Order: sequence, then C-alpha cells, then structure tokens
Amino acid sequence: MSSFCKPSDRAEHLPLWSSSVMSKCHKCVYIGLSLIPVLETDLKKCFLISVGDRDADEKYHIFVRHRYNDCVELLLENTSHEVFQVKEAALCTLMKFAAAEGKHPLQKQEWSEHFNFPIELILAVVRCLLSETEDMALLISRFQEFLEMDDVRYYVMSSIRDNIAKIMDKNKQFVNPFENCLDLKHGMTLSSYFHRLIQEHRRAFEQMWLTFLKYKLPGGMYKKVLVILHDTIMPHMSDPTLMIDFLTAAYDVGGAVSLLALNGLFVLIHKHNLDYPDFYKKLYNLLDPSVFHVKYKARFFHLANIFLSSSHLPVYLVAAFVKRLSRLALTAPPTALLIVLPFVYNLIRRHPSCRVLIHRPSAADELCSDPYLMDEEDPTKCHALESSLWELQTLQKHYNPDVSKAAKAINEPLSRQEQDISELLELNNFELMERDLKSQVQSVPLEFDPASGLLQSTREVLGVHFSLE
Repeated sequence: MSSFCKPSDRAEHLPLWSSSVMSKCHKCVYIGLSLIPVLETDLKKCFLISVGDRDADEKYHIFVRHRYNDCVELLLENTSHEVFQVKEAALCTLMKFAAAEGKHPLQKQEWSEHFNFPIELILAVVRCLLSETEDMALLISRFQEFLEMDDVRYYVMSSIRDNIAKIMDKNKQFVNPFENCLDLKHGMTLSSYFHRLIQEHRRAFEQMWLTFLKYKLPGGMYKKVLVILHDTIMPHMSDPTLMIDFLTAAYDVGGAVSLLALNGLFVLIHKHNLDYPDFYKKLYNLLDPSVFHVKYKARFFHLANIFLSSSHLPVYLVAAFVKRLSRLALTAPPTALLIVLPFVYNLIRRHPSCRVLIHRPSAADELCSDPYLMDEEDPTKCHALESSLWELQTLQKHYNPDVSKAAKAINEPLSRQEQDISELLELNNFELMERDLKSQVQSVPLEFDPASGLLQSTREVLGVHFSLE
C-alpha cells in the first residue's frame, strides 16, 4: 500500500504555510509508522485496570495510543483543506497508517486466523470523502489507486453502504453528497482472482448501489447513473434483475432519461427475460422531434434498430414506427435524415407487408386527407396501415443532395440486403460538410460563355462600349 503514497513533487510551488502543513504530514508518516508496533495492545482492557495497578509500560502504551488518535483526527481534518496537495498528503498518510495497522492491529483479535483490517480507520476516511459540503472529486480520483486492492475496495463499499442513508437523509437538497457518492462508486471494478472472494464483493457492490438508487436523484445525476448502468454496474451484480424497479421508473420519466434507460432495459429483456408491458407503446412515444437533437441520438437508434429487428412483430406496429419516423423526417436536420431514411427502408425490408405504404394507388390524394393520426399515443389506433409514405416523396426535393438521393431510393424496388446504418449513427454536421468539400465537382455544359473578367466579353453591351483602361 505504501507504494501508492509518494509525496507530491509539487510542494515547492505551494505557499510557505501549506508547505509547512505538508512537511508535518510527512513527519507524521515516519513517526506514526514507528509507533504503531508499540501500540499493539487492547486499549479497552487497559481502561478496566485501575490506575494504581498499571505499570509504566501500560501507561506509556495508553499515552502513545491517545497521541496517535489525535494525529489521525488532525489528518482527517486536513482532508478538507483548501489546498489539494495538503489533502493528498493527508489521505496518503492515513492509508499508510491503515497498512501499518493491518500488520500490527491495535486490538487483539479473538481468533488468531482472523483477518486484521483497520475497518474503523477506513470508515473515517470514507466519511471524509463523502463530504456533505465540499466537492471531493479530485481527492476521490487520487483515492481510486487504493481501490485496486481487493480488501480496501470491499470495506470501502461496505462503508459507503452504511454511510449513504445518513448522508442522503440529511442533505436531500444539496448536490455534493450525490456527486461524491457517485464519483467514489464509479471507479470500483471487481477482479476475478478468487471465486469465493468475488461473490462477497458482488454482494457488497450490489447492496451499495441498491441503497444509493433508492433515493430520489437530481436530474443530472439520473443521467450519469444511466449512462454507466448497463456496462459498469449491472455486469458486476449478483442479481441484475433487482434493477427492474429503477429502470422501469426511469423509462417512465420521458425525454433523455427514457432514452438512456433503454440500455439497461435491453439487458434485462434479452438476458433476464424481463416482461415489460406496453414497452413498444412507450418506445413509440419516445419518437418526437427532440430525438434528433439529443446527445444520445446514436445510442437510441442503435437500440431501436435491435428492438424492431424481430420478424414476429405485428405489421401494424412496424407500420406505425415507419409512418411516425417519416412524418418526423419532414422537419429533421440532414444528419438525422441520413439515419432515418435507411432505418425506414430496413424496417420495410424486414416486414414486406409494410410495402403497401409505398404502393398505394390513392397516395397522391392523401396530402389533404391523411388518415394517420400523429397525436395518437397508441400505435394500434393511429391508422398507419391506411396511410402512405408521401413524406418520402416530399423529401426527394430536399435542398441537401445526399438526402434527396437517399429519398429517391424508394422509387426503385428495395433490395433484400439491409443497409448498414452503424457508420451513419455518429455522423455530424462537420463531417457532412467536410465530405461535401472533399467531393470533386464535375463540370457541366453551359449555354453561355463563362466570365473570365469584368467588362471583357465582346458579346455584352457593356463590354463593347466600356473598358477598364
């Protein structure tokens, strides 16, 4: 553990009083580490002995033990120091003390084979990192190195679980406790060295997150948790189905939160047989104009493509998604249209019964009387199969040539081979502009002479009577 606690090499850039505090912290390391073997005694038993019955060695041990406790308290206070280097030095000193206490326990264990670990000291460090008033993100990032050790990580997870309830109940209106809790938990990954050990870690990891997620989180915190939930949290849980309540509640929130909840629900539906009623109805209602402008647009269309890939979906449901996307495409930006159009074509390829939306004889008359109900939330009642894709014909006159070309693909018979949209999901306006600028411009025949200068054409009236001499 001591290899992670090297003194900072930035001390020479600190004010004099800060350097003094750091030098005292470094001195505490050497003094404390030399005294900890002397402290190896049971202090509780010493208090049961009357003063007159104590010998000089016992009195000395008690005195040194109290001074050590005072030193630890001062170091814990310095973890909230205004200078980060002082915080870092105090934290590393405390972790060196923890390593020394593991080798020389301050209290005798009842069983000789019992594992010696400074639980009380780690609890105190975790309480400081979960500050209620200060953002401890930098110090927590420094603490991540210690979490690579299995024993430290296990007891830190247990300490977080025990402290979350006290901190959250007292500070529901402040963001710092939520941020510090999330930062501290986010860096925890589980190793697989020992099967028995990893089961205990999974159980502690699971209880820590379930305790945290039962509280009402701020909106921004909700999104941060959902972004990492499916690949950082759920794979390390012994029973991922315990996240069903949290994910279904998040999916019902709407907006970007619902989009992010799709990842976790996808894992539960496909790997753990989650039966979510009205799932496709909710997915249908997530399709609104804002879906083309959110940060997580690519992730949403990737998951929607997977959810709509089954050939057993009813044709009215697929037609509802096709028609809704086509209607939204009328006001979508070019980068989104280059995703939506191949997406719609792939849906039609998978479900040939939806081709009726393309080959409807009365489609020309439906511009004024489209039976499709855009405001209907239930895809079974929106009458999508009675409509047509006149929106795609409209997009054939789009100002962007790439969009116009993609929309004209509907005029030809669709091939059976689906188009890969994975490369289009991350397309942005900058890349689209760069692609257009790099494309070679083809020369076309003109009906007039291209201008080579001002007032130089003999075929122009101004060129005959005026010159620039």
